[in-house]
Amino acid sequence: MLCKYPIMADEKRNTWLARTKRTITAILPVSKKRRGKCVGCGACCKLPNTCPFLKYKPDGKSHCAIYAIRPLNCRKYPRTESEFITADTCGFKFE
Repeated sequence: MLCKYPIMADEKRNTWLARTKRTITAILPVSKKRRGKCVGCGACCKLPNTCPFLKYKPDGKSHCAIYAIRPLNCRKYPRTESEFITADTCGFKFE
């Protein structure tokens, strides 16, 4: 069972500056080393604060209320291994 409120893998890198960098670099392509898929943990939706569009289902899995029109930084997270700070809960991995 997934935790409704997962703990971030790296709180020291979970800052507004990091969020700003992810937003600006979201126009760049995703690393070819990224593998996996979203498992609905919701951890990326809390970088660095909880997104108002993050909703939870009764089974504890999360979903995005604006999934079809979500911003690029949401679509592409984790874009690179260096910005990947939710490794403990995320379904994505890097080779």
